[in-house]
Amino acid sequence: MRYRTRWMAAPALAVLVAAPALGQLEDKVADRFWESTKLLEELVNAPDGGIPQSLLEGAECVGVIPGVVRAAFGFGGQYGRGLVVCRTQGGEGPWGSPSMLSLGGGSFGFQIGGQSTDVLMLFMTPESMRHLLSDELTLGADASASAGPVGRSMSAATSATLRAEILTYARSRGLFAGIALDGAVLRPDDEANASLYGYGVSAETLLLDGTVAVPPTAGEFIRTLTAYSSREPEPAAQ
Repeated sequence: MRYRTRWMAAPALAVLVAAPALGQLEDKVADRFWESTKLLEELVNAPDGGIPQSLLEGAECVGVIPGVVRAAFGFGGQYGRGLVVCRTQGGEGPWGSPSMLSLGGGSFGFQIGGQSTDVLMLFMTPESMRHLLSDELTLGADASASAGPVGRSMSAATSATLRAEILTYARSRGLFAGIALDGAVLRPDDEANASLYGYGVSAETLLLDGTVAVPPTAGEFIRTLTAYSSREPEPAAQ
């Protein structure tokens, strides 16, 4: 009987151990959305020139990774966790449900310095969107990436920038600029997706199918992104 009691107690103990860990993950995912919403607002409204409105309107997908940190374990590297969201209906519809993702890479170096850097990425082509469905996307290798132009107009953009599949931006210590992220690797964060949606769901289902409802945790981020990237024409003045 003593041994049976031990075996019966083991599953209960596992639940008690897993519950705090699950709660912590849910809190971290919620924090990512809060930080991503704040970052999007600040980058669009940056006083020294924000992301051009036309680029946000033309983007197929938008990725935000707040608080990318630099680490050294015998070699330089960066790591961060964030989210990406794509337009539904083949890029013509409203923003769909987000998929969580992680960013890592060796020594790709931030142009504006800092130990913790917020990163935003604009995926400008249908091809760049499809790259997100793979298990691993290396910027600059699997898809062309370029530091995005800043300012209210596109006058500072070069033809090479406009041809890039992915435009990348960063903010560090209050400074905002385009940034080169060649060599950075994006991967789906399946564990965070399961926490967000309550069940295992693939990045392909979230980003391509458009059949999964936006969870409440992501609602404010989607509303903010929609406000800054609407393709609807402004109403005529009365």
